[in-house]
Amino acid sequence: MLEIRPTCENCNKKLPFDAKDAMICTFECTFCQDCVKNILEEVCPNCGGNFVDRPIRPKNLLEKYPVSEKIVIKPVDIDKHYQLIKKIK
Repeated sequence: MLEIRPTCENCNKKLPFDAKDAMICTFECTFCQDCVKNILEEVCPNCGGNFVDRPIRPKNLLEKYPVSEKIVIKPVDIDKHYQLIKKIK
């Protein structure tokens, strides 16, 4: 089951369970759409994978399956990330 993490790992923007701009990679690294498109160029800085829209957990399931409160903040080293992008592309 997805954790549904509460913030963007790069900019710490709040991404509640129903955020339409939350994106995840295959390892559930969580970023806002703005960071993914404008900074990360659609490449996860942690694994090199791509991103998809994070699903929205239905409100009626939140009590039984609560979302994560774990905040992961790992601002991206832009120079290092662009080196990763060059290797991948």
